[in-house]
Amino acid sequence: MEIILKYFSDFSDKQLHQFANLYELYKDWNNKINVISRKDIDSLYLKHVLHSLAIAAVIEFQPGTQIIDIGTGGGFPGVPLAIFFPEVQFHLVDSIAKKLKVVDEVAKSIGLTNVTTQHIRAEEIKNRQFDFAVSRAVAPIKDLWRWSYPLIKKGNRQELPNGLICLKGGDLVQEIAESSVKPRMIPIDEIFQEDFFKEKYLLHISK
Repeated sequence: MEIILKYFSDFSDKQLHQFANLYELYKDWNNKINVISRKDIDSLYLKHVLHSLAIAAVIEFQPGTQIIDIGTGGGFPGVPLAIFFPEVQFHLVDSIAKKLKVVDEVAKSIGLTNVTTQHIRAEEIKNRQFDFAVSRAVAPIKDLWRWSYPLIKKGNRQELPNGLICLKGGDLVQEIAESSVKPRMIPIDEIFQEDFFKEKYLLHISK
């Protein structure tokens, strides 16, 4: 929890309580339904929560913004972002139902009212649009962009134009070349100084 407060401080008591409860909730649920690597659970705040909040360090979503988290898994980056932005609506989707059960139970336990979930593949969603799609380590950029493009409405009412924001790691040169898009790319170790974030990046692709 301290690692979050190293970089962010303007939280309400409710938000602090929500963040503080994540560890025990995920530790308990992870024993029943494995959504986080067992060796990573003790590093939950660094490797999952703070990593997710790299998005919050780059853009302040305006109240009423609608965001879809594609392939949310156990709720990352969607759950930490939903705590951070209580007036923004997050729709978390995944193709594995049991992972969404964990998300639903965690959200219910900490009183998150701005999160909805749906057991579906992103490419199967029809007749819904969002301001942003977010994703963390789910699929190659070309696939993420193909899935998210129809779901994003055009617009630009905040610091970044509507689009896809994804968290990825490693050498992305070939992956970007194969995607036929030109993302804005921000090294996360320029935002958070911990060694864990070396060779990890935030990518933004405008609609």
